[in-house]
This record gives sequence, structure tokens and C-alpha cells, in this order.
Amino acid sequence: MLAALRDGVEQLADSRQWERWLRFRRRFHRYSFHNQLLILHQFPEASQVAGYRAWQELGRQVRRGERGMAIIAPVALRRPGGPEAERLRDLELPLVTYRVARVFDVSQTEGPELPAPVGEMPAEAPPQVLERLLALVPSLGFIVEFSELRAGRRGDCSHVLRRIRVDQRLSPGPKVKTLSHELAHAILHGPEFTGSRELAELEAESVAYIVCQQLGLDSSAYSFGYVASWAGSGAAAARQISRSGQRILRAASEISRDRESSPQPVPLLPAAAG
Repeated sequence: MLAALRDGVEQLADSRQWERWLRFRRRFHRYSFHNQLLILHQFPEASQVAGYRAWQELGRQVRRGERGMAIIAPVALRRPGGPEAERLRDLELPLVTYRVARVFDVSQTEGPELPAPVGEMPAEAPPQVLERLLALVPSLGFIVEFSELRAGRRGDCSHVLRRIRVDQRLSPGPKVKTLSHELAHAILHGPEFTGSRELAELEAESVAYIVCQQLGLDSSAYSFGYVASWAGSGAAAARQISRSGQRILRAASEISRDRESSPQPVPLLPAAAG
């Protein structure tokens, strides 16, 4: 299964779908660390962020009444001439100032669907499959909440709150895949984890792919693109899958193992209001 995952993400990197997505991604700025903090402070669920005109160039329009997130944008100053130019050159001062700019998340816009390297997995799944995954949750010390999540988010995992959330609007198949992904985060990416978010997402989706395969669900259309997009390219993703192989297999084994005892009742939080 690891080999199939590696092959899948490598082949995706040579596809027309991947090239189209890369062209789209190049339209987005790479925000500085401080601007990332500003964005997350103002809009914690932000996923894809761009300025007002950039969204228009991508064929989408910011909805009326949406409030943009304030970031700090550099502005190049016009280089003076004469003696002043010589003085600035001697001081080696950068001719840059800064201003406040506004950016918007994709969830604040409307228009044609954006290109993506991921497809959809089958919608159906046997009901007992989800119950089997839920039976693992109490042993991890987590609770599960099914609710409506914002900004296109399918699920998340908080080690601070000891809580996993899954979007209740998902079909059974994607719901199983998402819960597998978040269970992998719960097992692999606690406070002791020191890797990057990109590595965490690659490992979690790799685990979800293997778990779904073992449960008879084919998530390859979604998982291949997800893994490749977080790793940066098909080849880079394949290398990292190999490096993380033991961790991925350990988590997949813990999630998929048969349980002889009857399932324990799983603590479920009520759906969020609205």
C-alpha cells in the first residue's frame, strides 16, 4: 500500500491536472511568518488567501460586506537622485517602506471552483466501518464532535482540547477517510512532534489512505493529490513517504487493528449551533 501511494503521487505530478493546479498556486503570495500570524489571529480557519484584485483575476469575487484581514505589505520607494542617492548608497539602506493591505480567504469569495489536485472518493461506506473507527477514540483520550465546519474544512484535531471534529455534512465514505486522517494526527502529532505542518499532513493522509484501503474504500483520487500538494511535488512526496514509512504503518496498524472486546461508548459533543 505504501508503494501504491508513492507511485500514485509520482504519477499525479506528471498530469495535466497537477500542472493546472501549480499555475493556480503561483498566483498566491508566500506570506511572511509575521503576516501568517496576523492572518491566523484574524481568521483562524483561513486556507487560501489573496488580495481583492488577485481574486478577481482568478475569476472569483469577494462577497459584499466581507471584511478583509489586515497584513503588512512592503512598498518600494522611488530611488532619489543626486547627493541624497550617494548618501543612501553609502548607508546601504533598503528603499522600502510598509503599508497595511487587506487580503481575503477563499471562503469570503464566490465564483467558479478553483483547480485542485484532489478528486472525490466514493461517497458510500458500510455503517459499521465508521463505528469501528469510533471505537478507538476513547483509548486515545479524545472525544469526537460531528458539526458543520467552516472554510471548506473537513475535520481537525486538537491535542489541547483532546477533541477531533468531523464535518457532519460529509458523505459516509469521506467521513470515514476524514476520521482516519484526524485519528492519525491524534496518534502521531502530539506535543512531542517537532516536524512541520507539511510533514504532519503528509503522514496523516498517508495513514488515512492505508486505513481506507484496508477497510475496502478507495481514497486514492483524494489522497494522492492531498499528499502531493502538501509535499510540494510528486517526487518529494514519494521520498518523504519512504522516510516516514514506519510511523505511517504504525499509526495505520493502531487504527485498523481488530478489537476483540465490544466497542466502548464514544463521547460525542453536540453539533455546534447553526
